[in-house]
Amino acid sequence: FSVGVSIGIAYAPHDQDNAEQLLSFADMALYEAKRNGRNRYECFHAGLRAEAHRRRLVETELRAALHLGQLQLHYQPIVDVQSNLITGYEALLRWEHPSRGMIMPMDFIPIAEETGIIHEIGARVLNLACQEAATWEGQETVSVNLSAIQFKNAGLVRTVTLALSDSGLAPQRLELEITESVLLGNNEQNVHILRELKSMGVAIALDDFGTGYSSLGYLRSFPFDRIKIDKSFVHDMCESAQAMSIIRAITELSTSLMIKTTAEGVESIEQMQRLAAEGCSHVQGYLYGQPEPASALKENWKKRR
Repeated sequence: FSVGVSIGIAYAPHDQDNAEQLLSFADMALYEAKRNGRNRYECFHAGLRAEAHRRRLVETELRAALHLGQLQLHYQPIVDVQSNLITGYEALLRWEHPSRGMIMPMDFIPIAEETGIIHEIGARVLNLACQEAATWEGQETVSVNLSAIQFKNAGLVRTVTLALSDSGLAPQRLELEITESVLLGNNEQNVHILRELKSMGVAIALDDFGTGYSSLGYLRSFPFDRIKIDKSFVHDMCESAQAMSIIRAITELSTSLMIKTTAEGVESIEQMQRLAAEGCSHVQGYLYGQPEPASALKENWKKRR
């Protein structure tokens, strides 16, 4: 057995002289220790109480947002390098808050994962993405990100199945994106879930490839359909020989394994040309368009006709 421990500390009477409140403060410090990497200790300070209040507020508002339809999807095009045609879109979640405006996922997804709301949000995203993609004129695919927390839900495969059947979207037009964190914990069980999804005809993509510790090992454990090259490498590729070498290695590996590659964060013609020269099959980024709601996509299609 390998045993680890995270500790939260609150001092009496400096922090609080009420036993119940003291335990509550120690609990806040404990969660801070876990958020900061586990196997460590943290002491309570006033900022933790303010942060706990903020997180409770976000949790409450997020639950309301689910029922009020404030969570929307924006879509960013994925372009085939050879044909220069849009072959799919990645669905990106946005929270249209009534007073704070547009809130990006990084500001609420971690809280959704901690509180378990991510299961409801994930189901909503899958359903909405499939429904909207089913109305598109072409046969473009739609890519949906799955959180590692969603794999703890025994009903994940059923959720995907229902989203496809309710919308009428062909399974081949749905691509699910995961990060290596899905395979870090319960590897065997999660790989089994991925195989179930793939057997339905759904494509599986490995996101943020190259940023983790064991990415190559994951390619042996599961036959991915696509590898997504992290935008940090694309951003630095024109100035950094190391970043360019990593991209070259990823594309060569993908070609040998017959796996599609999508480079994220492409913002310039030079980046696109270099990626094409290295054999990258698809690109995605502001060079081809910012994320837009489904209604804007339809308007763009009308203009192209």
